[in-house]
Amino acid sequence: MNESEILYDVLIFLLAAVVVVPLLRRLRASPVLGYLAAGIIIGPFGLAIIRDSQNAQTLAEFGVVFLLFMIGLELSVERLRSLRRYIFGLGLLQVIITGSIIGGIAWALGTSKEAAAIIGCGLALSSTAFVLQLLKEKGELTSRFGQVSFAILLLQDIAVVPFLILVALLGEGDGSFLGAIGIAALKAAVVLALVIGFGRLLLRPIYRLIAKTGSSELFIATTLLTVLGTGWLVSLGGLSIALGAFLAGLLLAETEYRHQVEADIRPFRGILLGLFFMTVGMSMDFALIQANLWLIGLLVGALLIGKTIITALLCRSFGLTASISVKVGMLLSQGGEFGFIIFAAASALGLLELEVTQVLLATVALTMLLTPGMALAGNYFSKVLLVRDKKFVAGLREKGTDLKDHVIIAGFGRVGQTVARILEAAGTPYIGVDLDPDRVLKCRKSGMNVFFGDASQIEILKTVGAKSARAAAITIDLPDQANKIISALHEYAPRLQLFVRARDLKHSRQLKNEGVAAAVPATIEASLQLGGMVLKAAGAPPKKVAKILQEFRKADYAKLEKMIIVQPDIGDD
Repeated sequence: MNESEILYDVLIFLLAAVVVVPLLRRLRASPVLGYLAAGIIIGPFGLAIIRDSQNAQTLAEFGVVFLLFMIGLELSVERLRSLRRYIFGLGLLQVIITGSIIGGIAWALGTSKEAAAIIGCGLALSSTAFVLQLLKEKGELTSRFGQVSFAILLLQDIAVVPFLILVALLGEGDGSFLGAIGIAALKAAVVLALVIGFGRLLLRPIYRLIAKTGSSELFIATTLLTVLGTGWLVSLGGLSIALGAFLAGLLLAETEYRHQVEADIRPFRGILLGLFFMTVGMSMDFALIQANLWLIGLLVGALLIGKTIITALLCRSFGLTASISVKVGMLLSQGGEFGFIIFAAASALGLLELEVTQVLLATVALTMLLTPGMALAGNYFSKVLLVRDKKFVAGLREKGTDLKDHVIIAGFGRVGQTVARILEAAGTPYIGVDLDPDRVLKCRKSGMNVFFGDASQIEILKTVGAKSARAAAITIDLPDQANKIISALHEYAPRLQLFVRARDLKHSRQLKNEGVAAAVPATIEASLQLGGMVLKAAGAPPKKVAKILQEFRKADYAKLEKMIIVQPDIGDD
């Protein structure tokens, strides 16, 4: 392909994006759907304006790389640590169970054991690019639903490594799979340890040096080097470049340069990710789909429904609500971009017949195409599951008119329930509000005065009688959500005293600046209470214990803060 042909393809890609994507945005459709539609139109199976998408596909893969880098920038090591149960528990079970069921069905239908294993592995994966893009568009990435979805996707990306090793071993026809996996895991662990260690030591000094030059071009070049260089180093350990880029983002998220890095890299991510979605659309072979319409249609339906059910049931088993479980299941029901790589590699080694490979690729592409629709359906069914809780809101409206001099408890987890029991013991009326329908049902059955609702909505605040309340306790351990509730209360009932559960001392001071009556850092106060009990047990007089605790509480725990050694990367909470 000469330079003029490359320039022609680039111009066509840009023209298609500029024309089709804004059109669908005007129709309030997802940009992802716009890029897919543009790819279908210009691709070899559409108007055939571009006949060879191989060069574009190679470039488009970097879209996924930069997407994972941006996701890493928005996370922190602490938040990732908090997701470990979902990553290595829920995510691992989803891959193993889904892959085993799909592979078992393929084997029962007459495929070889090797082909069945490959089909199971490839179809167990979901589309990181599609799902994360949709979550970012809707601002749901930091929600409980978004973080669970991301945790499962992250484990799937890690699972690609042993899957590709499995394909290579099956192609050779000999060797120990477990032995190869063990060596690969050891190699990957060493590379990851080196990258994380040197990254933490070198990234901040390097960026400080580059920032002092005042050159924006050099700063961008450093970021590109960090992303692609980390991806390349991690690939030496057998892991994906995209996973390495995510790790680079995670390391930079802990530095003071993350916001400038995010602003610099955003255009690269947007263009390349759009190109990735367009290449997926270009791969849609409608002649093949028409020739195998019944089979592909059956596979698409079975994959979407089957993965939804499996994932949703696993989410429920991990204690997630029915509404979140269904949303996660439907959002992750499609095949993924790594499925293309696995099936193509297996076909090249003769493990899958050409027609079978084409059918599988078409199935994955079609399910990816249906992802925005599945996301919308997930939102709808999630709301349907909450219909049973409408009676709580109705009861809330009826009760709100009679409330006076009561306490509002926003968030009815362990802390909220403890506050409620203390108020009950003192004979003080209260009303609790929580967004977890299962928790609300259980607490109401035990006689607690709690209702389903979002305390950040003015309508809910009206129904709980916020203007006639004596105080409000906000016990949610999610700073962003707590801040929304505080803002809503300041707007609707500005004179109401607010007592808030803070995550730490820094968060406590932020809340104080926002005008709350008191912000209690939960872990610090719990530690003081525990220390007081230990002192009493050791024989200290109660008055002395109370005096010591009061000294530590003075001036917003300032004395205690100076004495605590904080290591944010190794938590024991």
